[in-house]
Amino acid sequence: MTPDDALAQIRAHADADRAKGAKAYHKSDRLHLGVPNPVLNDLTKAWRQSLDVPRRVALADGLWQTDIYEGRVAAAKLLTQARIRPDDAAWGLIASWVPDFDSWAIADHACMAGQKRLVADPARLDMVGSWTTSEHMWTRRAALVITLPWTKQNNPKPLDITIRDRVLGWAATYVPDHTWFIQKAIAWWLRELSKHDAPRATAFLEAHGAAMKPFAVREARKYL
Repeated sequence: MTPDDALAQIRAHADADRAKGAKAYHKSDRLHLGVPNPVLNDLTKAWRQSLDVPRRVALADGLWQTDIYEGRVAAAKLLTQARIRPDDAAWGLIASWVPDFDSWAIADHACMAGQKRLVADPARLDMVGSWTTSEHMWTRRAALVITLPWTKQNNPKPLDITIRDRVLGWAATYVPDHTWFIQKAIAWWLRELSKHDAPRATAFLEAHGAAMKPFAVREARKYL
């Protein structure tokens, strides 16, 4: 299957009215086709089942390069799978997308794919750590969104605790940045962490909450 073939399948479900609304909602100049997520889920599931890993990665690459909203979302969904073997090419492609991030929806879909690859090989967090000092806001934000799996363990292993503390260290360096999306990402990480590790979330807020934006503190405390 070529990217043109896949895009034709996506376009078959296009809805001009829905596209107009989505484009306004995302405040985007990118072409939107108005195809809902459940349709993209069904299409990409079928493609995953019919393609081996190299062809899946190649298709994801081609769809991302279309710069069409649904094309990029479908590219991410193609690689959102816990078990991909081998997965170095998939991880490399996902990481190569990060500098292209320019909106939360596409970034979050790509980060969901990246989360699976990080859990499969936590050594890749060294690369993610390098994103935290990027001048590109979306790259910095991605470092928190892509590491959300480490907020979720009720009984974390020692390595998971180390990673949790490492990411909280990154979040602490973000606190002085009052960009809305950065503050929102800090709050998101803390809110999810508070469901499973309230002491760490509370300690972070006690140390840094006064320097955060009030809306971010409120969201971070939602479950505390």
